Amino acid sequence: MPRRDRPRRTSFVSLGPLETPIPISTGTARLSVENDGSVLLEVNGVPSSHLHPEPEHLVFEYMRWMLLVIDRHLGLSPADGASSAAGSARSAAQIAHLGGGGCSLPRAITARHPASRQVVVEVDELLAQQVRTWFDLPRSPQLRLRIEDAATALAAWREDRFDVLVRDVFVGATTPSSLTSLEAACHVSRVLRPGGIYLANCAAPPGSGLMADEVATLSEVFTHVGVIAEPAHLSGKRRGNCVLLASQAELPDGIDRDLRSDAVSVRLAPRAQVQALAREGRVLG
Repeated sequence: MPRRDRPRRTSFVSLGPLETPIPISTGTARLSVENDGSVLLEVNGVPSSHLHPEPEHLVFEYMRWMLLVIDRHLGLSPADGASSAAGSARSAAQIAHLGGGGCSLPRAITARHPASRQVVVEVDELLAQQVRTWFDLPRSPQLRLRIEDAATALAAWREDRFDVLVRDVFVGATTPSSLTSLEAACHVSRVLRPGGIYLANCAAPPGSGLMADEVATLSEVFTHVGVIAEPAHLSGKRRGNCVLLASQAELPDGIDRDLRSDAVSVRLAPRAQVQALAREGRVLG
């Protein structure tokens, strides 16, 4: 008789059906268990989130880079533990996420910074309801899920509300223009507290100029702008996810040094290279 592969095991005990389309508000989701027990969530055929049984283990590279920056911004270094009294006190922050998916990053932030308070804006109501159960997400007030269009929520928030704002919104493989525009950048600056930091996931195809355009747009509003990316992506030779950073205060020290420990060859672009990108790009209306 032919040998049947054993089903892969995972510690997520309340998952929905595996390897089959699951109806959500915007289409369908799909769950796949990997060899290490992690779960890949696809939304309408596109990988959306990858959740590991260990919350702080982030499979998507750009999320690891974001968490590294958030740690530095909130006063933790890679050598610190989130359970330390000093680390937990420094980590009491207000954090917002535009785009939720499976909430991989918010889940990791809660593990690293348990005193933080997070709100995740997700447009897909059925998906938001499902992922809280599937992945045993932290409950309010640690993590609140808000069902709304991301650009609408951003425009409605009061000023000086958040210490960290994360953008990770895609329709297919593209971030809506309502979240890359100069108006959106102004709203981001408005809702961040003094010294707050903005992190945006930018997926720029080669030759599109999208990374340069976003850097140019953010540079119109923020005093300090940075880019975390692999060298081939920075040079425009291939597509990849980069993390854009923006703040009215100096970016946290130690980011580039911390990035050297990542499994991917990645860097914080030198200031001169970021300025060159800003000159090359166009401000997005």
